[in-house]
Amino acid sequence: MTLSPANRTTALERLRSGMELDVLVVGGGVVGCGAALDAVTRGLSTGLIEARDFASGTSSRSSKLIHGGLRYLEMLDFGLVHEALQERRLLLKTLAPHLVRPVAFMYPLTKPAWERFYVGSGIALYDGLAFGVSKSGGLPRHKHLTKKKALARMPSLKPTALTGAVQYYDAQVDDARFTLELARTATRFGATVVNRVAMTGVLHDADGVTVIGVRARDNETGEELDIRARQVIGATGVWTDELEAMLGGDPRLKVRASKGVHLVVPRDRIQSQTGVILRTDKSVLFIIPWGDHWIIGTTDTDWQLSKVHPAATSADIDYLLDTVNAVLVKPISRADIDGVYAGLRPLISSEAKESDATTKLSREHVVARVAPGMVVVAGGKFTTYRVMAKDAVDLAVRDLPGEVAESRTETIPLAGARGFEGMAARPELLGESCGLDGDQMLALLERYGSLTNELIALMNVDPTLREEVPGSEGHLAVEIVYAAAQEGALHLTDVMTRRTRISIEARDRGIEAAPHVAALIAPILGWDDAKVAAEIEIYHRRVEAEMTSQQMPDDVSAQEERSKAPDAAL
Repeated sequence: MTLSPANRTTALERLRSGMELDVLVVGGGVVGCGAALDAVTRGLSTGLIEARDFASGTSSRSSKLIHGGLRYLEMLDFGLVHEALQERRLLLKTLAPHLVRPVAFMYPLTKPAWERFYVGSGIALYDGLAFGVSKSGGLPRHKHLTKKKALARMPSLKPTALTGAVQYYDAQVDDARFTLELARTATRFGATVVNRVAMTGVLHDADGVTVIGVRARDNETGEELDIRARQVIGATGVWTDELEAMLGGDPRLKVRASKGVHLVVPRDRIQSQTGVILRTDKSVLFIIPWGDHWIIGTTDTDWQLSKVHPAATSADIDYLLDTVNAVLVKPISRADIDGVYAGLRPLISSEAKESDATTKLSREHVVARVAPGMVVVAGGKFTTYRVMAKDAVDLAVRDLPGEVAESRTETIPLAGARGFEGMAARPELLGESCGLDGDQMLALLERYGSLTNELIALMNVDPTLREEVPGSEGHLAVEIVYAAAQEGALHLTDVMTRRTRISIEARDRGIEAAPHVAALIAPILGWDDAKVAAEIEIYHRRVEAEMTSQQMPDDVSAQEERSKAPDAAL
């Protein structure tokens, strides 16, 4: 299940060899990687290409929650909520207990007694749908809190901001690492998975209609290659329209992009034992515990500019600060912000009018055969990625000869899941085996699960890898080396923004850490001094562009500033 540089070379050789795959997935986000895992575990020869890096789009820029969608109960979307809660249980208990863990939320009440009844009934239904999934539901039931008890759990909350509260539970995930482990698990079962390879066109049969593969370009070398497949699955999220445009004609699904911005602030800026969900005029706002930080988000605004690097504006940041400060005793200022990130949600708009707000669009997904030989999946949310992937493969295999097995992914743990709980029960003992303390080992276990054994082996061979990387918010040198050697990282930005959390957690956005990280991965990726300097320069310019864009008043000016930073590859 390695994504080493050597394995990438081998995978490219397979794809350019002319062999015909049963299924080729285009898109390396959570749904695409999920589809590759689903297809290969049914016994199908499977490939996946991703134009940039795994999870480089929406799948690394989410609110990092695994949830049933409490607010969808108001839309009477009971089926969607129940489905999502079932997936939440699977992720917590079976598929990824090392990456998905419980998180408590408090819903402050601000209105007379009827609101407690209304909100309490909704959350009770939420729990009921979860408990209908399994005997335990996987998480504690909700509790009603008096004002005094609510303030005891969150002293930073203004007494005037609530009359009481309801405590409930959901789950959270390291979204980028989760997507990566999906890709690695797919390779373990035999899928050919390659990042930095972009689809540039469609291959047709002699009839000019049936899709028999794709044209692609290796963005690392510029090499063009044709990849043949009996079925192509497009899982490109907000790029769905562009993918369909390669077929000619008007897109059938018409995916709209909605921008969501999040702030990352140090944990000591808010005194609370629980996360918080706040109602706003536009939607809801979360204060989410995230290691030594809080994530505050999100916005929900229509986006029609470049989809590669959506920019957060000064107005976005002000909105989030104003909303959260309305309920905090001690306001958060811009000086408190360690990180800002913006992502795009893929929302299906084929049935919606252009004037409709994106927050009113359903989050349910759509799977469609857009041409003979090509299936596209779009919409949905992170929590239900597995269902989306299954539905896409189900439709694709209808046109394959012979019988194909049903989906098996409900029972297949991700890389790092097997043995995690036993290892996590003794972090101090594991730490002693490689010279780390219990807290450092627990941090590794919660990022790598049972794969931590591979990092332990590296540290025992080279004890210098136990050292923390300066300016990295506690990441160890071994994590950087492992990212390049085993996790498919090809550029400095890949490591800083997705294999680790340095770019959104470090106060300087990773500027201090960048040269140390580059020096560690250079020998593995064969970089000379000039390449190291170029990668550091690209990362510095990225940080500068992002921070400048966050001072701009609107999307157009912010995006203009953000686009000044070059990408790492061709």
